[in-house]
Amino acid sequence: MAEEDLVEVKFRLFDGSDIGPNKYSPATSISSLKEIIVNTWPQDKNNAPKTINDIKLINAGKILENNKTLAESRVPVGELPGGVITMHVVVRPPIPDKPNEKLLG
Repeated sequence: MAEEDLVEVKFRLFDGSDIGPNKYSPATSISSLKEIIVNTWPQDKNNAPKTINDIKLINAGKILENNKTLAESRVPVGELPGGVITMHVVVRPPIPDKPNEKLLG
């Protein structure tokens, strides 16, 4: 695949830090991107996702679906040619092990 066909994406975490940017094929699925995030999550960050189902990826205000590709999920309005696309990562809070256990906030 030609270098110019690749899409440059970075993932913005809850604290404003980023994973990436890295280049991906437009045929890359959203679930594959989520696997990359789970596997490259910074060790010093709390609230690390355990599976891809713990993550929501948001681009231009849209929650991206796992079964779609990067090409299908892109919002071309406002993107600059050769620019980096920033996708926001939202991690689902951990679910308590016991039904009566409450999360401390």
